[in-house]
Amino acid sequence: MPAGPLSTDLYELTMAAVYFASGKTSISSFELFVRTLPGTRGYLIAAGLEQVISYLEKWRFTAAEIMYLRSIPELGAADPKFFEDFLPNLRFTGDVWAVAEGTPIFAGEPIVRVTAPLPEAQLVETALLTTTLFQTAIASKAARVSEAAGGRPVIEFGGRRAHGTDAAMYAARASYLAGCQATSNLEAGYRFGLPVSGTMSHSWVMSHSDELEAFSRHMEVYGEQSVLLIDTYDPIGAANLIVRAGLQPAAVRLDSGNLARLSLAVRKILDGGGLGETKIFVSGDLDEYKVEALVSSDVPVDGFGVGTALSTSSDAPSLNGVYKLVEIDRGGTMMPLMKLSPEKVTYPGAKQVWRVRDSSGPVHDVLGLRTEANPVGGEPLLSCVVKGGVRQQPMRAIEEVQRYCRSALGSFPKEVRYCRNAAVYPVVISTTLDGLTATLSSKLSERSDTVDWNSRLL
Repeated sequence: MPAGPLSTDLYELTMAAVYFASGKTSISSFELFVRTLPGTRGYLIAAGLEQVISYLEKWRFTAAEIMYLRSIPELGAADPKFFEDFLPNLRFTGDVWAVAEGTPIFAGEPIVRVTAPLPEAQLVETALLTTTLFQTAIASKAARVSEAAGGRPVIEFGGRRAHGTDAAMYAARASYLAGCQATSNLEAGYRFGLPVSGTMSHSWVMSHSDELEAFSRHMEVYGEQSVLLIDTYDPIGAANLIVRAGLQPAAVRLDSGNLARLSLAVRKILDGGGLGETKIFVSGDLDEYKVEALVSSDVPVDGFGVGTALSTSSDAPSLNGVYKLVEIDRGGTMMPLMKLSPEKVTYPGAKQVWRVRDSSGPVHDVLGLRTEANPVGGEPLLSCVVKGGVRQQPMRAIEEVQRYCRSALGSFPKEVRYCRNAAVYPVVISTTLDGLTATLSSKLSERSDTVDWNSRLL
């Protein structure tokens, strides 16, 4: 069931009720970004924007949902008109600027910026965070695995280890977007038009009296497109069995054991039996590090199935992303705002990111105020995707997003893309933003009443 406006935290509604009671509906801008990259990441891949736009297009409270909210004790003191007039007519009417899906991004750079009446911008916070951060985490992992595979296909196999069926579906989408060739998840294939792929199970082999019967019956149905799982008992014995029986499967799959040693032995058996065209596909608790090790060992592996590590982004399962108020309309002027909390200081004002390139590719990004003229001749990364609540760009085909992602990431230096000890890609703060930050920080430090000082700045 698609997420609705109740896919949020209670405090968003308690704040919205107070905003309503105080008439505080000023236009405001919030930015969604990741504070720091996980220690094992040199970059992230932006993902989830399409679901963000779809969510905002359909965002409205039903009568049943409003009735439920009225039953919550913490909202008992809210003005009755909040439930009777405000919530029933609430729609998203704001603007959204965002980085295109598939774009490599870095810490501190806005992925999504929402400019809307304060209650609207506030209420969508939780859904936008969970949608964007989850898919971005998975896409970033998938890009690393695909890079490690060195051009050999990677199939996303992680649905059964994901944190729920919706997570499995969106993990499959994010994995394909960032480089996987296909997914085993049929719901994702149906919803998003992804290529799907599957082989056979150990239970199929075990349900027969012997392996040859299992293999033969499978091939009677699927013929030469069959992928035979050969590690239920003894992979070497199974490979010899296939050759002696004259079977000609498209591929065999190894799912356990020493994959490097076994793939070499199986390849020798298959080649010796005239099955040089039969490929070897491997799976079994793989991640980018294991894939990289297999590829660097030059073993005869033709493709990889990666599951748990992908669908959970196992080494970095969450991103420390936030959604922060950066400006608000006061008297017709958008006033910049910032936090001074220890270790959680934010840059003020609505921002843009410019990617600066030379003949070899990207060299650094510049984070500056959106009102600045392009300070460096770089490429602006955030574009308007929703204006006045209306989508501004058609949905891109997922294959187009994948091609874009592959090209965009491939243009970065290899050192930034390394699986281990990746180089730090520079993100430079513009002179204008740096100056505004220093000025605002100094003035806010002088007074405890930050609201007054923010309203009097500039």
